[in-house]
Amino acid sequence: MKIRGRHADEKIETQMSAMIDIVFQLLIFFMLTLKIVAEEGDFDINMPVSQSSQQADPEPKVEYKVRLLADADGNLRDIRVGEVSMGNQVPSSFDRLNQNVFQWVRSGGGFSDDLEVEIDADYNLHYRYVIKAIAACTGRMDGEKKTKFLEKIKFAPPRRQGAAG
Repeated sequence: MKIRGRHADEKIETQMSAMIDIVFQLLIFFMLTLKIVAEEGDFDINMPVSQSSQQADPEPKVEYKVRLLADADGNLRDIRVGEVSMGNQVPSSFDRLNQNVFQWVRSGGGFSDDLEVEIDADYNLHYRYVIKAIAACTGRMDGEKKTKFLEKIKFAPPRRQGAAG
């Protein structure tokens, strides 16, 4: 007796209801875990109200200009404050600069927050001289005590050798 296989004649049906349930569960999961990000560039900024034109303009900052001149080798040739030469001897010229800045700060009557020093150095000047000028302009040491004159120092664009000034 021959046994016939039923597999060839039988049709297998897929259960669509279980598949639809899984798809809806995944859809709900992704909808609930979605984080909506606010649009970029939408800033809520409160801008200040414009000031009236009757207010006086603030006074400009007082500046003290120090000119550092270099020779062809990059060594210090001269320190000038305005038209006054402080010399080029390394320890004593920076001491004179320090004393001059101290007298300027003292005679100005203003607070050190209002005062500003501009250092204008030649392009090829060795950096150590610029650092010494910064130290001479900002303050000095009196024994163990540090006296600070001012905090604001700005730099003019460096000048190349042979530039006017």
